[in-house]
Amino acid sequence: MNQKILFRTRIKFCGFTRAGDVRLACELGADAIGFVFAHGSKRRVAAEEARAMRQALAPMVDAVALFRDNTIDEVRDVVRKVRPSLLQFHGDEEDAFCRGFGVPYLKAIGMGDDIVRQHPAALQERYPGAAGFLFDSHVAGGEGGTGKTFDWARIPTGVQKPYLLAGGLTPDNVFDAILATLPWGVDVSTGIESEPGVKDGELMRRFVEEVRRVDCHVPD
Repeated sequence: MNQKILFRTRIKFCGFTRAGDVRLACELGADAIGFVFAHGSKRRVAAEEARAMRQALAPMVDAVALFRDNTIDEVRDVVRKVRPSLLQFHGDEEDAFCRGFGVPYLKAIGMGDDIVRQHPAALQERYPGAAGFLFDSHVAGGEGGTGKTFDWARIPTGVQKPYLLAGGLTPDNVFDAILATLPWGVDVSTGIESEPGVKDGELMRRFVEEVRRVDCHVPD
């Protein structure tokens, strides 16, 4: 007889531009809400806008601030005004920069180019201060939110810190993605949108349901 072991996969919804979407995402069960401050992103918001949307967060839901090669002053301004509980860096930032703001951080690792799969020890050596990693389908230093997946087999085995899976996740593939990679959490933006920055309530609901379904899944 199989014994059911429950493991709750964390859910981060990213790229919000409307307070109503933030409120609904929290009600549906998201663990973290991401605001994008990367230049050039279709989902980029100003610090003042994110601060207003942060008021829609439910208790015990984290606010995450996403950057890509932003300046020190820009990151400091967001930290001061938005008070995120987690930072997420997608550019060429080094560990000293990422941990210099007094807020835990995730480092996104671009898996979308033809790079040699990175050894987990190399990631730990380069980003010793990271609270965890995010494996995404963008090329190194490029923008996330592409809506494209990558070969999940390229995720390095033996990563000692929590990691999130991102890149092309949808309600239709997140079940298989979690079974294949067993991540600490999943991160989605495009897969729950009707257009960039505008979230679809039904897609968010289905995404959460699929994650919870795999959490309760008992392998044959």
